[in-house]
Amino acid sequence: MCGRYTLHASLEQLAAHFHLSQTQELTPRFNIAPSQAVPAVRGESSQRELTMLRWGLIPHWAKEEKTSYSMINARAETVATKPAFRGAFRHRRCLIPADGFYEWKPATDGAKQPYYIRRRNGEVFAFAGLWEHWEGETGKCIDSCTIIVTDANKLIQPIHDRMPVILEPADYEAWLNPKNQAANTLTALLKPYPPESMEAYPVSRRVNRPTNDDPECIVSIS
Repeated sequence: MCGRYTLHASLEQLAAHFHLSQTQELTPRFNIAPSQAVPAVRGESSQRELTMLRWGLIPHWAKEEKTSYSMINARAETVATKPAFRGAFRHRRCLIPADGFYEWKPATDGAKQPYYIRRRNGEVFAFAGLWEHWEGETGKCIDSCTIIVTDANKLIQPIHDRMPVILEPADYEAWLNPKNQAANTLTALLKPYPPESMEAYPVSRRVNRPTNDDPECIVSIS
């Protein structure tokens, strides 16, 4: 799964990487957690915008904004058919900008050791995401999102058996284009990221608390 990640790239870096036509000011984040508002890229080619979505997808048919099960991640194997995600998979795909994420490995003391995982070059990348618009009976509206996960690559397997789907920039347009509804074409993109392009190292357990959101969270303790 993917339950925490970081995004501290500058707005200029994001605009250049994602070819954004609209942006908004962002605060550097080092410990993004579920239920928080997170930046997402929506739209096609010259119309891409950076917008804020709640992390934890609310299906449009849900009667309440709080569901009884976690919707922060969608499994690549079932995202095209599971009722909670299949509509968004066909029509409402997005990119979730990030520059690293955390995963936890069981430790000898019975606790779990957090690891920070990122691209070797440290550059920003995109998780494959879905978004949904929900409107309650009182008229309250929420745009929310989920991150798609797949099998872990060889680098991450010793830490966890799943990892978020990281898309190549060349695939951004195909993923964002709502006219592209061929399930086989889309699911082919949902594969583990090449392990040779990534690195992972242990970090302080202070990252376990979402209130700890500062550069110290990503400092190696090895």
